[in-house]
Amino acid sequence: MGRGRAKAKQVKVARQLKYNSGGTDLDRLKSELGVPDSTETDPYDELADKYADYAEEYGSSEDDRKDGTSG
Repeated sequence: MGRGRAKAKQVKVARQLKYNSGGTDLDRLKSELGVPDSTETDPYDELADKYADYAEEYGSSEDDRKDGTSG
């Protein structure tokens, strides 16, 4: 007899989770996860600058095949 009430509550909770906009505090979540601020420089930018010359020099040529083999 109690199954209907329990199922109704589960359906209600599932709908709230699915359709609720959340109201999640993303800044707080970032700080808890230890994500650096977006104002800091991206470490990948440093690497891209460092190896940009190599990419130009050794980058793919028109002769390279799509499967990664050459010749």
